[in-house]
Amino acid sequence: GDWDFWSDWKDRRLWVTVTPIVLVTFPAAVQYFLWERFRQPWGATLCVLALLFGEWVNRYFNFWGWTYFPVNFVFPAILTPGAILLDTVLLLSGSYLFTAIIGAMGWGLIFYPGNWPIIAPLHVPVEYNGMLMSIADIQGYNYVRTGTPEYIRMVEKGTLRTFGKDVAP
Repeated sequence: GDWDFWSDWKDRRLWVTVTPIVLVTFPAAVQYFLWERFRQPWGATLCVLALLFGEWVNRYFNFWGWTYFPVNFVFPAILTPGAILLDTVLLLSGSYLFTAIIGAMGWGLIFYPGNWPIIAPLHVPVEYNGMLMSIADIQGYNYVRTGTPEYIRMVEKGTLRTFGKDVAP
């Protein structure tokens, strides 16, 4: 969704909860198929790598190629550590129930730390025109999106300064 498109929407509250919950279903389905049919424990990793390849193709051609948004503004979430963890839990346990409980919990818990190397530089506080903002907020200022759903912007009530000088309510 939109939380995974824009770096200024990759917030510390809803992006880290909504994205892993929504995205665990696809790797789990591929993992089930490959484990049940072929006893191969790398279904989640295969699914995530294919998804990331498609996401990077989308981000490069659609966001950079058409509208010239910088790639560090529209990068996809890194899901590989969670997928490796999910596959490892299935390989070691051999149980779908254990993988669903422990593996999915590990998937969700490793999501944010797995994305820290990319997210951290964009959340550095800077002063911009007399306001304290993050670099991601400044990117949102300079690269305005059309048709932006403003209801999503209400998730970060303290730092929503992307479309003007005032904080969104």
